[in-house]
Parts: sequence; C-alpha cells; structure tokens
Amino acid sequence: MSANGIKVFIFDDIRPTPELSFAIRHLQCQSGIVITASHNPKEYNGYKVYWEDGGQIVPPHDKNIINEVKSIKSVSQINFAANHNLINTIGNDIDKAYLEAIQTLALHPKTEKKLKIVYTPIHGTGIKLMPEALHTFGFENIITEPSQSIPDGNFPTVKSPNPENPEALQLAIELATREGADLVLATDPDADRVAAAVKVGGNFELLNGNQIASLLTYYILKHKKDLKSTDFIVKTIVTTDLLCDIAESFCVRCIEVLTGFKYIAAVIRENEGKQRFICGGEESFGFLAGDYARDKDAVATGALLAEMANWAKSEGKTLIDVLDDIYSEYALYAEHLINIVKKGVEGAAEIKAMMEKFRKEYLNPEGLRLIKVFDYKDKTIRDVATGTTKPLLGFPESDVLQFLYEDGTKISVRPSGTEPKIKFYISVKSDEGPVAKNELKKRIQQLTAFINKETNL
Repeated sequence: MSANGIKVFIFDDIRPTPELSFAIRHLQCQSGIVITASHNPKEYNGYKVYWEDGGQIVPPHDKNIINEVKSIKSVSQINFAANHNLINTIGNDIDKAYLEAIQTLALHPKTEKKLKIVYTPIHGTGIKLMPEALHTFGFENIITEPSQSIPDGNFPTVKSPNPENPEALQLAIELATREGADLVLATDPDADRVAAAVKVGGNFELLNGNQIASLLTYYILKHKKDLKSTDFIVKTIVTTDLLCDIAESFCVRCIEVLTGFKYIAAVIRENEGKQRFICGGEESFGFLAGDYARDKDAVATGALLAEMANWAKSEGKTLIDVLDDIYSEYALYAEHLINIVKKGVEGAAEIKAMMEKFRKEYLNPEGLRLIKVFDYKDKTIRDVATGTTKPLLGFPESDVLQFLYEDGTKISVRPSGTEPKIKFYISVKSDEGPVAKNELKKRIQQLTAFINKETNL
C-alpha cells in the first residue's frame, strides 16, 4: 500500500474485526482490510474488505476491485518498495476510542452489576477487548475460560470455532457450572458474532441468533427514552419476523435486506442524516446497536446482552423468562437451519440443480398451503393461487427463494456465499405464545424430514 502512495494505519496486534470498521470512520480512511477466516475451520483463510463508510463492500465496489486485480498481468507491475513515512502503527489509542463509543450504548450505566459471567474467545481476537468492554459496562465478576483464551488459529479445543455450534461453548459451560455463573458469552475468532448460554435452574440453556436479536431489539426499544418516528431497525430476510413485530409495536420502521451484514451497513449509509439507525440483526449471531461501526459487533453486543441479563435478574427473571414474555406479548416464533454440504465441482453443480428444481416445482409440504413465492434472482413475487407475478422491489439480484405458507410458515433456500453448502431456513409461528413450544418443535421436525427427502438425503 505505502509503495503505491497510500497512507496506511496498521494495528500493533490482533484486534476484533468490528474495531476495524470503527477505526476506518474514526481515522477517516477510504478503506480497510482484516485478514481473517472468521469462524470457518482452521484450513480456511481469507480477508474482509471495507469501504469508507466502515461497511463491507457491496456492488459495484466488489466487481470494480476484481476488475482492477484482473488488469494486473505481471508481478513486475506491482510496487513493493515500502514508504515507511506513510505507515502508522496504531493500538491502544483506537482501543480507547472504540470502548468509549461502545460505552455510550449502555442503557443502565449506573445500575449495580452483580452478574457473574464466564467468557470464551474460542482462541480468537475477542480476548483483546471483550473482558475490558464488560468492565467498562460495570461488570467485575468475569471469568475467562483459560484453555481457550490463547489466540491459536488451529483451534485445538474445538472441532469448529463457530459459536453457532453448541460444542464450541462446552468448556465455558462446564466452567460456568463449577463457578455458579449466571451467563456464558462466547465470541467467534474474529469477534464479530456472539453466542450466549443462560443459567436456568441448574443447567445452561443456549440462545440462538434469532433469540439474541429479538431480546436485544426488545430491550433497546423498551428502554431507549428518545425514540422517534424516523428511527428504524434492519434485519435480513432469513432472520425472524419477530424483530419486525417488536419494532412495529414501538412505532419504529423495520427494513429487510439480503443475507449479509454488509447490506445492513448499506441501509445505514443510505439513511444517514435522514433517519436514525437503532439496531440490526441476523440469524447467524450478528448484531449491531448504534452506528459507531458498520458491521456486526460481538464485543458491544456481548456487553449489552450482559447488561440486559443483569436488568432481568433485578426483575427476578432470566433472559429465557424475558423471551417467554416477548412470545406472550407478540407471537411464538421458532426457527431451524439445515446446512447441506456439497463439496467440489460436482457439489456446486448439485446445488445449482437443486435451486433450479425448487424454482420449477416449489416446496409443498403436506398439510401446508403455499400462497407466495419470492424469487430474489428473478426479482418476482408469485401469487400461487392466481399464478400472477409482480416485481420484487428494493433488493439486488440474489440466488434466494422464499416460500410463504398460509399459517405463517416460511422456508428460505439459498446457496452459501462462503462455504460449499445449500441452506434451508425454516420459520414457524403460533399466536398461542410459549405454550405452543412443543407443537412448533414437532412442526420443525416434520419440515426437516420433508426437506431431507426433497434433497435426497
């Protein structure tokens, strides 16, 4: 970079990915790069590229960058002679500014924090700032899982460092059980996604990404004192519709975007100076409150989740109790994700064939009446009863199908953008609240069996 006349800021050590998003805006940079495989298995590597707004690149920047790469015909065209006058090392000064920005999100900063927390960074970058962020929020009783607190790209204590997998939290839950902790927090290796487990009786119950986003959206909207009609939240199209229900009850707009937090960042940028972004979430454990950064932030989200758990405890409740209160007030939603791995060239062809099949034949589970099909590739909405279609507006083209059924069930299908997988997102709902949990669990099992049959598993 410096060899090509670009002023560069480089961190002195590993840092959480969301801090890079913050630093781009804080330092008024044009772009940012973090080298990370995120939560993927140890054999992966890669990097994320950010634009001047602090969000990951979206069209047309992604294609324009690749076109520039393709224009290089020889290594001799690339300048490597560093200009050290243009290279600036950064570290604690940005940490301080970042933590100060996070601290402004606190909704009960003066409340006594009695919660006992076990935290694991799963061998990743969260160890640099997550404990400090919790201290900033007033939490003192924090225990880090020692064997997973050492940064290590081989992830020796887990099969996968993905906090979506319960196994990744097992050591932390065992420690929390021994220590009598109230809450377990876990961040993925680049610390942009957070998972949590809540003590219920003598056991710990895991929260999924939809539940975390629902809890925090409710908590923020309920306790924020200056809500306005121009405020908005954002969710991805495969994230629980409960977020929109909650937002509507507080007279806050809910905007939907394609899967990927970069699209949430794009909406924040489009509305900057006109409407205020409150928070945004996605089912894959990504969440952001406030616009100090433009990417999901496990550090701030973990601190907010701890604050909410502390508030719930002061009310004699756990986060699970609060979640049941939300289900009683709005509706009970239950979601399930099916990942089907198809590796290599043959796998890619199989995934393509599946998408083509479902575009023609649709998914028609027994006992459900399909009413609408949303095709984000053809950008159409089809009314199944009449056979008519209308344009699907407001979204870029994407290879995604959504099937909506009369009882509110929704099935979304998309090839993964980062792994050799095709993903099926099941969402079911009931107006009967928490009492319908077993009924929805059974419906999810039936739909899972149906999808397995349709994909020849």
